Amino acid sequence: MQWTELLTIMMKESFTVADGLMKLVNDDELDWKPATGKNWMTTGQLLQHMTGSCGFCCRGFDTGDWGMPEGDCESDSGADHESMLPPAEALPTVGSVAEARKLLAEDRKVAFAVLENAGEDRLSGEMSAAPWEPDNSRNLGLHCLKMVQHLDSHRHQLFYYLKLIGKDVNTMTLWGM
Repeated sequence: MQWTELLTIMMKESFTVADGLMKLVNDDELDWKPATGKNWMTTGQLLQHMTGSCGFCCRGFDTGDWGMPEGDCESDSGADHESMLPPAEALPTVGSVAEARKLLAEDRKVAFAVLENAGEDRLSGEMSAAPWEPDNSRNLGLHCLKMVQHLDSHRHQLFYYLKLIGKDVNTMTLWGM
């Protein structure tokens, strides 16, 4: 199996299931977050984060343009990567589920445009490092696969938020069946 085939299959599934889970959220639940523990995103912040967790990042790896000033993702001071992340309270949120679903659909288009633009040769052969991990070079295909996993991780997080909110979801829901 080639990178383009693998990534196409994985992206289609991940975006479809993520959208299906988003549909289960009500606008009045966007401020909800788990009551115990600390540094949790609200449901609205989680939805916002999901809308840029795959395509946006794949485009960054594809083009080298992350849409932020030079040095924003880099740790020149030697600080660990955890200290570079803002606290959950500082993260942006969506205003509605409809907005989140629209943004997710746009991110999906970006992800598939990256696959088309990059092609199999670049996906398998072009090496680069993430701005947050400059000493760990990987090929473009692997970076894109990791970004699908990023979306999947937050898709799973949303699934558990829905369970904790009291929604009738199960394993079949999680896998889009």
